[in-house]
Amino acid sequence: MNRYQNFINGKWCDPLTNEWVENTNPANGKSIGLFPGSGEKDIQSAASSARDSLKEWKQTPAPKRAEILFKAVEYLTGNKDGFALDLCNEMGKIMDECRGDIQETIDMTLFCAGEGRRNLGMVTSSEFEKRTVFALRCPIGVVGAITPWNFPMAMPAWKVMPALITGNTVILKPAEDTPHSAINLIKAFEYAGLPNGVLNLVMGLGEKAGHALVMQDGVTLISFTGSTEVGTAIAEKCPAQFKRVSLEMGGKNVVIVLSDADIDSAINGIIRSVFATCGQRCASAGRIIAEEPIIKTLTDKLVERANKLKLGSGLDKGTDIGPIINEERLCNIHEDVSTALKEGAKLLCGGERETKNGLDRGLFYKPTLLTSVTPDMSIAQKETFGPVASIMPAKDLSHALETANNIKYGLTAAIFTKDINRAMQFVHDIEAGSVFVNTACVGAEIQLPFGGMKGSGSGRREGAHHMLDIYSEWKSVSIQQD
Repeated sequence: MNRYQNFINGKWCDPLTNEWVENTNPANGKSIGLFPGSGEKDIQSAASSARDSLKEWKQTPAPKRAEILFKAVEYLTGNKDGFALDLCNEMGKIMDECRGDIQETIDMTLFCAGEGRRNLGMVTSSEFEKRTVFALRCPIGVVGAITPWNFPMAMPAWKVMPALITGNTVILKPAEDTPHSAINLIKAFEYAGLPNGVLNLVMGLGEKAGHALVMQDGVTLISFTGSTEVGTAIAEKCPAQFKRVSLEMGGKNVVIVLSDADIDSAINGIIRSVFATCGQRCASAGRIIAEEPIIKTLTDKLVERANKLKLGSGLDKGTDIGPIINEERLCNIHEDVSTALKEGAKLLCGGERETKNGLDRGLFYKPTLLTSVTPDMSIAQKETFGPVASIMPAKDLSHALETANNIKYGLTAAIFTKDINRAMQFVHDIEAGSVFVNTACVGAEIQLPFGGMKGSGSGRREGAHHMLDIYSEWKSVSIQQD
């Protein structure tokens, strides 16, 4: 069985714990290999390396840092297909989505490399005579990046690239379910000639390696993407240590369909919003709210489409939906559906594990739609993070908005309508960080700020030039002339 290693101070090394975590393919249960089960001492080693390399790296001109990122793009582009295959084997989503994950990594790296030439500061006018004033960006220091399993290369890139280009050093702790893709990202920087210690990889369980990273002295910022529960715990620990924190957390996202909408277009958007990546996206829609005149037609068509979706290995052509990431997640999804039925919801389709057609060795859950769901039910409030959505009626747009906003999350939301006035009312009144009109709510584009309101995030935005604000701080300069 293959054994993989951490990457600390430019060297591949075994975990100091001498503990290993087996990673398996969720589509068939086959072993991928053994990965480090790191602990506090491994994090301490990585932190020491990151601190030692910080001074030289932050003094490296930003355009020179950019050259290394551009070089990493060469490696990522040349290995795109192989990396997508590795990603599919450990995470399970279909190959088109895996290739998209790698391409998003490439795009983010290119975007941040471009920022190395801009690295925008600020020049303004002083209120005093013969005085020049301006402001510079300075790196934060050592960044701890904790990333999820659903976008196992793109999400690390969303944190690593802006951190590096602004002059920080990084300790990356990827999700234990998908460590192989993080290793592939590190290889790109080995190829690019990144100085030793600037980027370190420590793999392991969240409760050990992740916790140790959050608590480690000398780590200035924790950037986390994952569940609201874990993010909240991190948010409680960091301020006491004077650590900065950036959180991108969960959502119970919504698609609203008004009676004037193009129904077929809405169906396509909903199917993608709910079932892409098997519903395992923070941006996935778990609630469908439709105006009463069209809800029956919409529901019938949605059930018909959902029942036609093909489950299977992401490697197989024709597969629409891959597996759930692990057994615990699958059980949690089924428990949420079972609770909804006990509370009075009615099952339209799915609602159980798929074991037929040779899928008994994998972790597959049937596309699931529920009706007779009220806004106060747990299924309408809790993030399920699986291929499950509830269909709820609304009298009008105001009623739909009231229902949509009556939740602790505020990440993404979509509406389908031909009425520009009602579309703009939705844009202004919905409480969500990313809003979509007549298209699916599936995530983010790197050139736009991404993040959530309320319990979906800490208010900081990843993506676009706004992400530089997370990883830098301002220094104001005043120069008096004679």
